Amino acid sequence: MKNKDIAYIKTPIGVAKIIGTNKGIEIVSILNDDVELSKKIPNSLQNCTQQLQEYFNNDRKEFDLKLNPQGTEFQKKVWNSLLEIPFGTTTSYLKQTRLLGDEKAIRAVASANGKNPIWLIIPCHRVIGANGSLTGYAGGLWRKKWLLEHELGIKQTKLF
Repeated sequence: MKNKDIAYIKTPIGVAKIIGTNKGIEIVSILNDDVELSKKIPNSLQNCTQQLQEYFNNDRKEFDLKLNPQGTEFQKKVWNSLLEIPFGTTTSYLKQTRLLGDEKAIRAVASANGKNPIWLIIPCHRVIGANGSLTGYAGGLWRKKWLLEHELGIKQTKLF
């Protein structure tokens, strides 16, 4: 990852790995492994780390960051649609697909959601099954449940 800044920060549900440049945030992922936290956050990632901390402290409901996810045009269209889902609400894969204009593309939309490179900030955790089930989440279903409960104001159990 030539010329990209990287930071590792602690969150209540794991260590977030943030990768970006001055052009924007490219990747935010959640790690299961114990990794060394960043002692110094690169300038290009400071705003992102601050906004993530504010989110987890219940001081932020919307992110205001320059994003630069890498993917196909279709994937970017799907990821942009995720940005329209308000804090504290959910939608289904079917509803998301209908909003994108092609109900038959549900599997492609679900696949693009699963390839979302910017965890949490592009809120794919807000997409659930049509029957209300917590389906598919790259970070683990327990994290999806935690995030949805966090956004609904349900008191969380401290994991660290």
